[in-house]
Amino acid sequence: MSIVSRLLKPSSQESHGLSIEPMRRRHLGDILKIEERVYPKPWTSGVFSSEIDLARRGERFYIVAKEKNQLVGYAGLMFMVDEAHISNIAVDPQRRREGIGKYLLFQLIEQAIVRGAQALTLEVRASNTSAHALYRIFGFAPAGIRQRYYENTEDALVMWAHDIQSTEYRLRLNALGGGQ
Repeated sequence: MSIVSRLLKPSSQESHGLSIEPMRRRHLGDILKIEERVYPKPWTSGVFSSEIDLARRGERFYIVAKEKNQLVGYAGLMFMVDEAHISNIAVDPQRRREGIGKYLLFQLIEQAIVRGAQALTLEVRASNTSAHALYRIFGFAPAGIRQRYYENTEDALVMWAHDIQSTEYRLRLNALGGGQ
């Protein structure tokens, strides 16, 4: 049994009708539909398959959010020494503003804490101000710009959340509702 299976069993964590499961190849059709609607240059099934393989070896953490067996979002995390990098997070555009992205982000952060990460990082489109706001409430702060990161035309804002093992950070998560 993989570490992901031990830490997160299908339907074991539910909030407002959402269930969280480890990402599997059987989810790829639904994931790619969302990916193509959300990103101008979507990841391919090959990229997701490779990430799923790495997750099975414990090097990544990928999850899907489902409601009534319909996949409504997904997210991924990679680990590097004592840091974790949010590699992907997406919600079906028809289901935005329902707290699904926030719930997925909670799951990633909790997994980073469980795995001993001291800090989290991510890149986000400079124009995606709603995502910036979400990340800020979780303690992420801007740390730099990657110029022409997206399709060689749009800059990425690099954001970090430090000291995620601290009592202060856990209190922040609790104040945000702990994913519920």
